[in-house]
Amino acid sequence: MFTGFTKQAGDFMWELAFNNERPWFMEHKAQFEELVNTPMKALAAETAELMRARCPERELCMHVSRIYRDARRLFGRGPYKDHLWFMIYDETVKNAGPVFFFEFGKGEYGYGMGFYDATSAQMEAFRKMVDANPARFERLAEPIEGSEFTVHGEEYKRKKAERGGVIGKWYNRKRIYVSFYRDFDGTGLEADFPQRLCDAFMRLMPMYDYFTEFYNAAPPAERKR
Repeated sequence: MFTGFTKQAGDFMWELAFNNERPWFMEHKAQFEELVNTPMKALAAETAELMRARCPERELCMHVSRIYRDARRLFGRGPYKDHLWFMIYDETVKNAGPVFFFEFGKGEYGYGMGFYDATSAQMEAFRKMVDANPARFERLAEPIEGSEFTVHGEEYKRKKAERGGVIGKWYNRKRIYVSFYRDFDGTGLEADFPQRLCDAFMRLMPMYDYFTEFYNAAPPAERKR
């Protein structure tokens, strides 16, 4: 059962960032399990179950990140991540498609929905869908505009086309995600957070389904799985 993240959990992630080496981590591993890893797994499991209850027709999967970095990709960094996350996604697209996510790290937490591994063919399919029915996309995007979420994603240096209004914030990106982040002071992640997180994810579900459409619109050879 998720009982919340404490201020000590945030402090631990800060300390790990400054002591990112195996001897320190092994000495403090029990703290990591108690303060960070166990709550993260409980939050992921409860949020996923709440979403499955709301969407029984969907086969939703869940993945929780590990603290260990891939030894092949350290690039001079320590062996441990300074943040953890979990993802919830439809089994039909796997985690190469759009995902819901929650992230907890040193001094902040955040959540949202995104399509990080979108290929150029999938983003081209996205633009074609928007161009074919801009009113439909605007109906999906406008509630997000008035929410806690902000649109992110690397933009093309040379724009594909000029688009104004709501569409302009989304159209010329190489990949897209929407997220909300805030500083963590020990409050905001109490026992009721799984329900609040589920509610936030459900508000993003219509756009998630739109993302799934352009994931599938690209030829199979142009998708990542």
